[in-house]
Amino acid sequence: MTMSMDFTGKVVVVIGGTSGINRGIAERFAEHGAKVAVASRKQDKVDDTVAALRRLGGEAMGFTADVREAEAVDAGMQAVHERFGPFDVVVSGAAGNFPALANDLSWNGFKSVVDIDVRGTFHVMKAAFPRLRKPGASVINISAPQSFLPMQAQVHVCAAKAGVDMITRTLAVEWGPSGVRVNSVVPGPIDGTEGMARLAPDAGARRRALAGVPLGRFGAPVDVANVCLFLASDFGSYVSGTVIPVDGGWAQTGCGGMSDYLGNLAVQGAAGRG
Repeated sequence: MTMSMDFTGKVVVVIGGTSGINRGIAERFAEHGAKVAVASRKQDKVDDTVAALRRLGGEAMGFTADVREAEAVDAGMQAVHERFGPFDVVVSGAAGNFPALANDLSWNGFKSVVDIDVRGTFHVMKAAFPRLRKPGASVINISAPQSFLPMQAQVHVCAAKAGVDMITRTLAVEWGPSGVRVNSVVPGPIDGTEGMARLAPDAGARRRALAGVPLGRFGAPVDVANVCLFLASDFGSYVSGTVIPVDGGWAQTGCGGMSDYLGNLAVQGAAGRG
């Protein structure tokens, strides 16, 4: 069998694909010939990303939806299916995060993150499945190290991302007989992203984060995108139900003391509000 990283004619849907890591994933698939659809909550961001994808030479479209709204996600997926046909790859990347100690976290704050990450992932999976190419489709959920590393001020994210990874593992079992593979990818400290700016907002925090990366550099969106290409390609055809960190070894050091840093940040924030 000839194996290839050529996605010419393949249909790729990236939820949350208008910024940061997810946009990098969308652009990487477009560079490899895919027809790419992106989705986010803001029409201007969708329009900007679609234009960028088309400049890369491929077909592209987008739709607006909040992943917490199942009907909107399903309608958007249907529009993509009607135009492009069965989905070969679906990347679910919507997420929410902010540092807050459990005792300071509101009921609504916890619910908001769980709704985006867990319910949102389920809505994307539910809407995608009947429109996936079977056999052969690859589904990729974007997770986080909080799914397997407890961190202070991240009880909501830890619970939510653990839920995302269990969705991945469960669907790998349920959908495997249909020839559909489901995996999670865990980005590490990816430079130039909103998440990185939030978790390492100043030079000191960046130095602290970098010191915990065994490979000695921050990642880039293309690093995560390349692993998604692998998982979606012929080379990843026997990989399913996995949770793959793309972090330069960051998780092996406990994410460079990120738990203590976020805990202290949350304490300072609570003191300031007091």
